Amino acid sequence: MTKTLLSFGHGFSARALVPLLPSDWRVIGTTRSPEKAAGIAATGVEPLIWPGDAEIPLDGVTHLLTSVAPRGEGDPVLNAFRDQIAARADQFDWVGYLSTTGVYGDHDGGWVDEDTPLEPSTRRGKWRQAAEAEWQAIPGLPLHIFRLAGIYGPGRGPFAKVRNGTARRIVKPGQVFSRIHVDDIAQVLLASIDRPNPGAVYNLCDDDPAPPQEVIAHAAELLGLPLPPEIPFDEAEMTPMARSFYAESKRVKNDRIKEELGIALRYPDYRSGLAALLAAEGEGAD
Repeated sequence: MTKTLLSFGHGFSARALVPLLPSDWRVIGTTRSPEKAAGIAATGVEPLIWPGDAEIPLDGVTHLLTSVAPRGEGDPVLNAFRDQIAARADQFDWVGYLSTTGVYGDHDGGWVDEDTPLEPSTRRGKWRQAAEAEWQAIPGLPLHIFRLAGIYGPGRGPFAKVRNGTARRIVKPGQVFSRIHVDDIAQVLLASIDRPNPGAVYNLCDDDPAPPQEVIAHAAELLGLPLPPEIPFDEAEMTPMARSFYAESKRVKNDRIKEELGIALRYPDYRSGLAALLAAEGEGAD
């Protein structure tokens, strides 16, 4: 039987999954603009404008993935389709919800795993915690939650800012972030689809939590450019959004994706990930 994936908010991470799926899968992806819909169609995915006038076809959908961020009024997908999804819970082979490691809150650089109590300190983290609970509350839904660390990949790395001189090494003593390359997100999602474990929660991150200024410095070294200026966090001009990321510091464990899903990370640290991005840029220029 042909498998059908319905991808709500078909963005950066979901797009990386599609090439890994068997060629006979049907993939439907929602987006908010006609321009993005055209880009989705070019990858072989059937685009739908949502929110919009398009009907969302749940008939025949075997796999459901949502990347849509919640807001203060709740999860947009559940606000619109909770009853339909709940009524069809036994229809799905697998449901994936992309969340964030922000649900753990601040741990002063300490380690967290999937069993760590959720104590988000940011507004976005609290919205995510509530959305996870909303999805978990649907009886019989084969739900898998993926808590993503900071995502990077092609077109989403530090090289452009280092090249154009806008990169900064913002230093907050003790601050560390965990990261994940988008290709590793994709392989975890595929492994979970192949080995469903309803109710499972997985942290998606690499093996090397690191201070953000070290990543910027390494990118500059790879490019052979001067190190961007080092600026103390308290003196840095930042948007409220950017500043909020520095409100929490933690190291995220990823043992479960390795032990349960057999994952060997393609990019176990930012050094290997950035080197691959730079190499791919060079190949694209040929």
